[in-house]
Amino acid sequence: MAEDQVTFRDLGLSEEILRALEEKGYGYPTRVQAEAIPPLMAWKDVIAKAPTGTGKTFAFGIPMIEHTDAESEELQSLVLAPTRELAIQICDELRSLLTYRKGIRVAVVYGGQRIETQLKALQKKPQIVVATPGRLMDHYRHKNLRLDRIQTVVLDEADRMLDMGFFKDVTGILDKIKNKRNMGLFSATISQEVMTVSWMYQRDEVEITVRPEAEDKPDIDQFSITCSPLAKTEMTLRLLRTLGCERTIVFCNTKHMCQRLSDDLKRAGVSVECIHGDIRQQQREKNMQAFRDGKVAVLIATDVASRGIDVDDVDVVLNFDVPEENEYYIHRIGRTGRAKKKGAAWSIIGTFPEQAKLDEIAKYSHFTIQPMKFSDEGELVACEVRKPVVRRKYR
Repeated sequence: MAEDQVTFRDLGLSEEILRALEEKGYGYPTRVQAEAIPPLMAWKDVIAKAPTGTGKTFAFGIPMIEHTDAESEELQSLVLAPTRELAIQICDELRSLLTYRKGIRVAVVYGGQRIETQLKALQKKPQIVVATPGRLMDHYRHKNLRLDRIQTVVLDEADRMLDMGFFKDVTGILDKIKNKRNMGLFSATISQEVMTVSWMYQRDEVEITVRPEAEDKPDIDQFSITCSPLAKTEMTLRLLRTLGCERTIVFCNTKHMCQRLSDDLKRAGVSVECIHGDIRQQQREKNMQAFRDGKVAVLIATDVASRGIDVDDVDVVLNFDVPEENEYYIHRIGRTGRAKKKGAAWSIIGTFPEQAKLDEIAKYSHFTIQPMKFSDEGELVACEVRKPVVRRKYR
């Protein structure tokens, strides 16, 4: 059956899940969902490589919920995530699927929040827990939860989690889950560490690869615009006002720049908040929720938070700073163009090294990034791309 003919009903899901999906406006599964849900429903191990924004959470979350025994108070499923923002996002998405499935409780535990708050959630006997590795181990050592009855374990954004130094914590957790029936590894890239974990803990795994050039690739127009380094804030403000978008995410490379830009834009009358590592977790969650609810039009973030931002209708991603890594650029712009909607990404170039870096990103990722400028009339117009002049050598 061709992918465009597959519906969620074809995947044999329960009426409760189908109703929840229909209510959320999802009629057709993405490629990773269509390929991962059947083997996970059959209790098989899965290792899936798919670009960000292709629906990985539902790919593992739906089978997880379908397998959950609502009558039992045992912890039956565990999702490990690298950051608190991503853990919160996964928990919210799983709960959104439970509108018509009563008796299933989902708890989220992560560093930066008081352990007492999480302890109350765990005392309600959730069947599904979403966690960052360090905080999960804290709760395990304090005997706040048991891992021996878990049937399904999923590592989301496995590459980032293992790259962040959680390899020992993750393998320590997996060693304690003695009776699991299946395991999912979901990742944007398959690193050597991911392959090692797969080799150690998976058996006869189903391998799924959704390539960026597949139709699930986000539809994103990419642009760049050049100004002097000192005019970047002014250019950001001009772009925000010219584009007139309802929801924009701006990325900076440092916490200091993130906060400074937020303060400058607020003084200019922009509805803006920011999230970065120096902001208390409670305030970060409050700022993120205000952005989700449409109470704030612009969210400024560092790369640490980029994978934890899950808003389907972001109009534009704006790179105030060109990211230092190629992968960061892909993760940043992946916040727009989601749920089969068209998106746009803009990068502000202030120096020659930034231009060189963006050129490298475009070449590495096979992207077309169109240079733009403001015309004398104040309109955004395309720049003519000049080809390099080949000079003859005379002897």
